[in-house]
Amino acid sequence: MPEAGILAMGGAPLPGLCAHMLELTGKTDPRVCCLGQATGDTADTLVRFYDLFPSERCRPSHVSLFGIPRPDYREHLLAQDAIFVGGGNTANMLAIWRVHGLDVLLREASEAGIVVGGVSAGAICWFDAGVTDSFRAELDGMDCLGLLAGSCCPHYDGEAQRRPAYHRLVGEGLPAGLALDDGVAAVFAGTELSDMVTARPEARAYRVEALDGEVRETALDARPLGDT
Repeated sequence: MPEAGILAMGGAPLPGLCAHMLELTGKTDPRVCCLGQATGDTADTLVRFYDLFPSERCRPSHVSLFGIPRPDYREHLLAQDAIFVGGGNTANMLAIWRVHGLDVLLREASEAGIVVGGVSAGAICWFDAGVTDSFRAELDGMDCLGLLAGSCCPHYDGEAQRRPAYHRLVGEGLPAGLALDDGVAAVFAGTELSDMVTARPEARAYRVEALDGEVRETALDARPLGDT
């Protein structure tokens, strides 16, 4: 079975991170499809996607699930080299996916060797659990797809409430996991963390876990990608 690649971006889908996603496919002209359900398939999300994944570098497309989906969207997604998931409301996105069977389809795509990933909601959705503002501004933990063990918190340096909320949630029993600053991405080969990359020199990633009755974070090295 091909080894899956998952790229979880903490926030700010900078061009350097998107270019890295294309590189992970190993193709010179990769097919990459956007899923924008976290924002309701809005035009702004799709325009941003086509800016980040221009036709000069890949073969971009998108699948909308609001309204009437294209009849071949299952076949289309499984024919991709990469699937990019945008940010937004994770809970709403997962609900829509489950109605249409994309939760199962995306697992199939990942296990077939298609690179899957995305930013914010598109980062946390692959883990057992994530930190989300889907329900309220104070942030909550929520169950996700479970392709990757543990939890994930995006926007760790981009939103002031993220660090204290993640520490609180892990202390209350949320699985240990990764905190990702904006501009940082965790790369998984199969289900194992294989690389950490950054498009912002000052950005960091952290391992956050409960040890001996207290929540601790450990900084993780991230490899600079160069110009963004």
